[in-house]
Formats: sequence, C-alpha cells, structure tokens
Amino acid sequence: MPRPRASHRFSQVDVFSTEPLLGNPVAVVHDADDLTDEEMAAFARWTNLSETTFLLAPTDPAADYRLRIFTPGGELPFAGHPTLGSAHAWLEAGGAPAGDGVVQECGAGLVAVARAGDVLAFEAPPLVRSGPVEEFDLALVAAALRLGRADLVDAAWIDNGPGWVGVLLRDAGAVLALDPDFAAFGDLKIGVVGEHPAGGEAAIEVRAFCPQYGVPEDPVTGSLNAGIGQWLAGSRLPASYVAAQGTAVGRRGRVHVARTGGTVHVGGATRTTITGTLDLRHEVGAGD
Repeated sequence: MPRPRASHRFSQVDVFSTEPLLGNPVAVVHDADDLTDEEMAAFARWTNLSETTFLLAPTDPAADYRLRIFTPGGELPFAGHPTLGSAHAWLEAGGAPAGDGVVQECGAGLVAVARAGDVLAFEAPPLVRSGPVEEFDLALVAAALRLGRADLVDAAWIDNGPGWVGVLLRDAGAVLALDPDFAAFGDLKIGVVGEHPAGGEAAIEVRAFCPQYGVPEDPVTGSLNAGIGQWLAGSRLPASYVAAQGTAVGRRGRVHVARTGGTVHVGGATRTTITGTLDLRHEVGAGD
C-alpha cells in the first residue's frame, strides 16, 4: 500500500500584473520535501499551468529555501515568474530571509530576489549559452514562426536554463501578428521581441513559444525577459524599460527590466489569488 501522505499548504500566485487574473499564475506547494519526483511531475501535469513549483529546505547554507520548477512537460533549472511567485508565497507564509533579500536555491544555482515595497525582482542568472545563432538554426526559427529569413532583424542565444533563442522583429506589430507553426519547433524555445513606438507605457512587446514544455505560448516569462535584458538593455533598448507580454493570449503582463553595469534585474507585481491545501494521501476504497 502507498505510504501515508501529509497535506501541504498550497498557493496560486499571479505574477507580472497589477490587475487581477491578467498576469501569469504559478502554483506553489509549500514544505514539499516529502514528495517524490514523480508526484511533483504528476501534480504539475494536473494543474496544467505553465509552471508549478515546490518549496523545499535548502541544501546550500547561503539559501533561504530550495525551489523545484516543473512545467506540464518536465522540470526546469530556472524560470522567472515562478521565482517571483514562489518568493511571494514563501514570504506570505512567514518566511524570514537570513539577509536583506531572499536567496533562492534552484537548478541554476543561487538567485537573489529583492523586495521594493510590493514589487519583487530577481537578479538574472548568468547565461549558459549566448552569442550569435548559426544560419542553419535561423532557418529553423524562421520556419517555426512562419517568417522569411529577412524578417529576422537580429537573433542571439539568451539561454539561462530553459533554452531560449531570442529573435528581434521590426516592431511590436510584427510580434503580435505571429501565427507560429508549432509542429515545426522541434527542440526550439523561441522568444520574440519588437519595439513599441516611443513614449508609450511599454518599450517592447514580447512573446514566448515553448511547445515542448506543454505550453505553446507562455503568457508572461521572467526568464526570457531576463535574457532579453542581458542581450539588448543598454544597447538597442534603454538600460531600464517595461516589457509588455501576454497581449496575444488575453493577458496584460508588465515586466520591469533594469540593467546596472553587467547586472540585470527583472521584476513585477505579485498577488496571491488562491490559497488552500494539497492532499495527495491515498484513499482506501472498496476496491483496495
């Protein structure tokens, strides 16, 4: 018979929007050290959100907690909106940082999360792959986006764990007009960016396509925006700006990106929308 299970506190946090239900939700399971890998993956498939996270005791003494991050299709070493949403849930549950800010341990290492009033911001982790994209891969990217090669103004690897390749299009309108061919993606995870006209609330429009994770389009993506900031902030884009994301899927995400020297911070609003209890205990029925 399966071993007895404890119940777990559960939070669902909306990230990157000040307006209810217009950001990107993350499911957070607290005190999850007793859950197996298989149970974590199964629960992430069941929630069917872009990410589900599990808060555990840290193994690094410099960390306040350890985080495991699952999509419906598998585990990620790092992701941005789950980092902010999970930090929010941990603090709301009474977590007390050892230092001035929160330090998260995850598959990508230690990630610092700062608090500024109601806004949380994480320090972008180092890129694990950067630099130009070869022509062979650019042809695959163009085909997946149903674009011609000439439509890709610029591109770079901006991978901080999930595998992002960044693509710059001529403007925000071109980004919003995309109708990708998801069957052509293969292993590609593509982040697309285009500039809005100057003077508006948002400097750029962003879309994130990652069908391999069971999420054809991620509504609002911290890791991708971190990579875009490391690629374009302070050069093509201002050192500090707001990115809009989620427009094409009925959301209104706003991601605040700021670069100081070689450090990029990515922040946004966080808001708990659901609290409850997760119960994975085995119920004995007549057929057992």
